[in-house]
Amino acid sequence: MADRYDAVDQQALDEVVRFTSDLIRIDTTNRGGGDCRERPAAEYVADLLSEVDIAPTLLECAPGRTNVVARLEGTDPGAGALLVHGHLDVVPAEPADWSVHPFSGEIRDGVVWGRGAIDMKNMDAMVLAVVRAWARAGVRPRRDIVLAFTADEEDSAEVGSGFLADRHADLFEGCTEGISESGAFTFHAGSGRRIYPIAAGERGTAWLRLTAHGTAGHGSKIARANAVSRLAAAVARIGEYDWPVRLTPTVRAALTELAALQDIRADLDAPDFDVDELLAKLGPAAALVAPTVRNSTNPTVLEAGYKVNVIPGSATAYVDGRVVPGGEEEFRTTLDALTGPHVDWDFHHREVALQAPVDSPSFAAMRAAVRYFDPDAHVVPYCMSGGTDAKQFSRLGIAGYGFSPLKLPAGFDYQALFHGVDERVPVDALHFGVRVLDHFLQEA
Repeated sequence: MADRYDAVDQQALDEVVRFTSDLIRIDTTNRGGGDCRERPAAEYVADLLSEVDIAPTLLECAPGRTNVVARLEGTDPGAGALLVHGHLDVVPAEPADWSVHPFSGEIRDGVVWGRGAIDMKNMDAMVLAVVRAWARAGVRPRRDIVLAFTADEEDSAEVGSGFLADRHADLFEGCTEGISESGAFTFHAGSGRRIYPIAAGERGTAWLRLTAHGTAGHGSKIARANAVSRLAAAVARIGEYDWPVRLTPTVRAALTELAALQDIRADLDAPDFDVDELLAKLGPAAALVAPTVRNSTNPTVLEAGYKVNVIPGSATAYVDGRVVPGGEEEFRTTLDALTGPHVDWDFHHREVALQAPVDSPSFAAMRAAVRYFDPDAHVVPYCMSGGTDAKQFSRLGIAGYGFSPLKLPAGFDYQALFHGVDERVPVDALHFGVRVLDHFLQEA
């Protein structure tokens, strides 16, 4: 049996780079509506696990939409199992906009380029490199580790984590917590401070469909019951609405720690507390918190009519809504008021908001693992403005954290690269992530 935390050898460091590049070259673009095929990537993952005698299970509920699940047995049968999950699909990329081809997986000047380098084939590769290193070194984690490489996260997750949670819950038996994307990356906040935000919450997804009805007719006639006008007025009200502040426990913890880090006095319970005033004082670090202090609604799609001189009888709009944990009732009531009597609304797609405890032993272990390899790190909790597969796995009672560690250089805009052009990840960041994951997954 190898000593703890020494499983990462040179082979693991080489493999994480190769696996990231290889996975990027497997085009798993998810265009929505079922237009994706993750199976080649799933088979690649399954082969890498099988090579080190980790038995993968491949599961799909639609042709080509493949998920991979495997379990590693821990040394403490009384400990709750830990889910480690990452998705295999990626959002579309237009090659003409990129400096390199987005599915080249090119490694240049110490950087791996391509769609998925950040979101999130890098994490898939880091996990594979760690568990393969464990197999070579004879390392077993304390807890059972369940690995899940999922399809369809970039759309509805219906044939990915949703399918797994609803129809294969037995594979996740005993899992109490999970880790996945969008956390423990370096955020440079000025004055040399390196902040590593770990996600302990997600706003809920509330994509809306608005439908207005009116009287169809000739465009030259007076039309008081005009569906387009009614819809446009409702969309304007929704887009301009100033949602009230609602601070969840995770966001409160983030604000408190970020303020203390910069020696800013902040009494979040004071009657005159102004969160926007505090955010202005936090400088660049405010970007970690600002999107999650309130609900939000952004109109994104308008559909109406087919000819300029014909008044349509109906009009439709779509709105990207996001809801803070505990804000669902307020969200519904407010939408009823903003849409008014002539516009109906319903959920086009809906997923729950999440919170996970920031005082848990697992959060402490994540914080300690980052600091072990970056002693000057300032690790803080935060809430994601968007969502991940943790929403679907929460149906099984699994508390989700965003923890895919990367040590990034100053000027590297990690968050801008999600779904962005020229997505890339430094090789050194991948090496850091493998070491931190190895440490945490053995300790957790």
